[in-house]
Amino acid sequence: MMQSENADPQPQPGYNSHTSENASDDTQSSTTALTKPTEQPSITPALTGIDQYNDMDETGDSVDNQNTGNNTENQEEINDAAAERVLDNFIKENTQETSREVPQGKLNEAKAEDTDSEGEEVEEEELASGVTPSYEQVNGAQMEERMSLLKRKQRMDEILRQEDGDSEFEDEQMTDVDQEDQESASAPIPEGLCVECRDQCSEEFCEMCFAMIHRTGNRRNHKYKNLNVNMKTNGKVKTTAKIISNDDMETEESTPEEDEPKPINIISSGNTSFGDWFESRAKFIPLRLNMEERKLLRLLEAALNVSEYTDKIDIISYNSSKTRRMVHQIKDLCSILSGLMVASDYKKGQELIINKSFEDNQEFFQRIFEIGRRHKIMNPEKMRDAYGKLMYMLMDSVIPDVQDMLSFSLVIPIKTVYSFLKERDGLGLLHHDSMAEATKEIIADGKSRPQINQEIRSKERAIEWLSRKFANDNLTQEEIKHCLYSIGDNHAYLRANRDCCERISQYLQKYFNPNKIEKGYSLAISSGRNGARLSHSHEMQYLYANQTLHLWREIQHEMFMLWSLSDQDLLSDHNTYRLRDTGQGLNRVQMCPAVSKCMHSILHRAQQKAGYWVGSSVIHLGDKNVPNALMFIDKYNQVSRILNPILICLESIEPVIAKNTGLRSYVDNSFGGVDALKKSILADFFKYAFDGSGADNFFDAGSCIDGRLTSAWNWCSLIEKKSYFPIFLLTGFVGFDGDGF
Repeated sequence: MMQSENADPQPQPGYNSHTSENASDDTQSSTTALTKPTEQPSITPALTGIDQYNDMDETGDSVDNQNTGNNTENQEEINDAAAERVLDNFIKENTQETSREVPQGKLNEAKAEDTDSEGEEVEEEELASGVTPSYEQVNGAQMEERMSLLKRKQRMDEILRQEDGDSEFEDEQMTDVDQEDQESASAPIPEGLCVECRDQCSEEFCEMCFAMIHRTGNRRNHKYKNLNVNMKTNGKVKTTAKIISNDDMETEESTPEEDEPKPINIISSGNTSFGDWFESRAKFIPLRLNMEERKLLRLLEAALNVSEYTDKIDIISYNSSKTRRMVHQIKDLCSILSGLMVASDYKKGQELIINKSFEDNQEFFQRIFEIGRRHKIMNPEKMRDAYGKLMYMLMDSVIPDVQDMLSFSLVIPIKTVYSFLKERDGLGLLHHDSMAEATKEIIADGKSRPQINQEIRSKERAIEWLSRKFANDNLTQEEIKHCLYSIGDNHAYLRANRDCCERISQYLQKYFNPNKIEKGYSLAISSGRNGARLSHSHEMQYLYANQTLHLWREIQHEMFMLWSLSDQDLLSDHNTYRLRDTGQGLNRVQMCPAVSKCMHSILHRAQQKAGYWVGSSVIHLGDKNVPNALMFIDKYNQVSRILNPILICLESIEPVIAKNTGLRSYVDNSFGGVDALKKSILADFFKYAFDGSGADNFFDAGSCIDGRLTSAWNWCSLIEKKSYFPIFLLTGFVGFDGDGF
């Protein structure tokens, strides 16, 4: 495991250190060293001059080895002169040498020469006794001492060279090849080679030793290969093999949580910064429900399930005033909620109803209805029946006449991430560079388990760091995390509902060419044949289907904003509706100014990307085709329910038939193979799911913006009649209504 830069330096494994030996006993017992590093002897610091001459750097490389390109003869003269000066100072100071143990087999001869130190002891005894030696004796003793020290110095140099692999004898017998190697040592090191041995290292280390040696400096850039090491954990054998670099060894321990996480590089186009994009996006992202709000949500769902609001309001009746019926049904629903609250929590329910009217509990009803609206936006597959009752009841509650009779309001704005942070002075969070790392969605497709764990740790580290940095008196760390998780929910929604449009478009580009018609897989359609309402050539149908998928992709990308705008149109007090028979029963027909404006903007953006637009550009909103904004939202929520089952089928064909030879024979004999089967399914979908069918006349379906989705619905209703329908069943298909997907 790699250590951080600020960690205490560890002793190198090449030297004998009593501290490192004692500290590493427990560690070595728990790790498996592939090859034990060669132990090097501790150098005897008998001479201070020799230590200075062989000045070792922190990495264990001598100064002589680092300056191999200098003039050898000049360097020896300088070294000899320095050694003589140090020896003269040594003799004048009359310091007594301190001997240390020397490993066996390398300095035995040096030990034998240590007997010259006895002469120094005799000389000291003579000086203590008052006997003064003669000049010749002193001069001879100094010369002998100097010669002895020079010999020991030469011997020490020879030992050091032998350990480095180049002794004096080897230098004298150096071949031409060795000279070329020495010259290449000073040359620039190619990328990927070791900075020490200038070659692909073949040394083997355990993980701990490698991390200790390659913690800092140039060695940190080394790349290594994990060998297949069988490690038993809880009785199970695990085998790992992976080639990674040192930078990939960062773990949760190597990076302190207090350090700021590295931001993701964001390439921004235009003048809008990434923080501004996040802020504008957060205005339409609902805040995730907490535990208390989820309890209230269950009460709301229970009350709506037993309510018959639309059955008693959206009818033609002349017996009573419609306004009075609305007020009565709204109060009835509020009474049901109050009773369920008493049953759920008697103490809170008692506070809610004792000596209080509906007006006194206005905040409670506003909160519980806002929770239901917010939950539906983040979970489109939930509350499929109850949500319509809720929105129609709130539509009626904002009518001025009903509002006057109720004397209280049931509608408040939906709580979003932006509004929540703005109230608590935390908008600076949205502009930080680490927001991308803290809110990204981790996708496991094609990734190893360690890589997924690393991404999870990086995301959680960014969340922890941001929650500590932007917490204040009005905003706690838990609330910041709640906002970050809410933004992450938006990314998960986009992957489930938007990315399916991109994936099906990739299949179109992979298997079909607009400029080339493959026999049996033409996309051309003709009006009146096989139920088609349009007449397109192969190339035009290819462009028509591709443009439609890209338009759906843009709509799904902005779905949270469209949902917020539809909520605004539905609950506007000056935007009334009228009950009309649209051919599919009585429906509330209401204008959608906010949604219409946004949809025209999205369509314009899609047309600019396409360049050449095929089909009509009419958007039906507030008419008998799309009566109101609620119908619009429900209609485009079906896109993922149509495309995802098709994608699941295409991606599950190979795994299913691989387990059964009979199924493989069936696919080969009936469809001509897996690729031919996929192309048959896709060709039928791109032809007849975009043929303008699904309505009684051309104006209700055709090639308009909403008619494209109507054609896809019509294709889904005829899936049982297709020759490849058994393949859908084999891959787990149960329907296009969202069940099981």
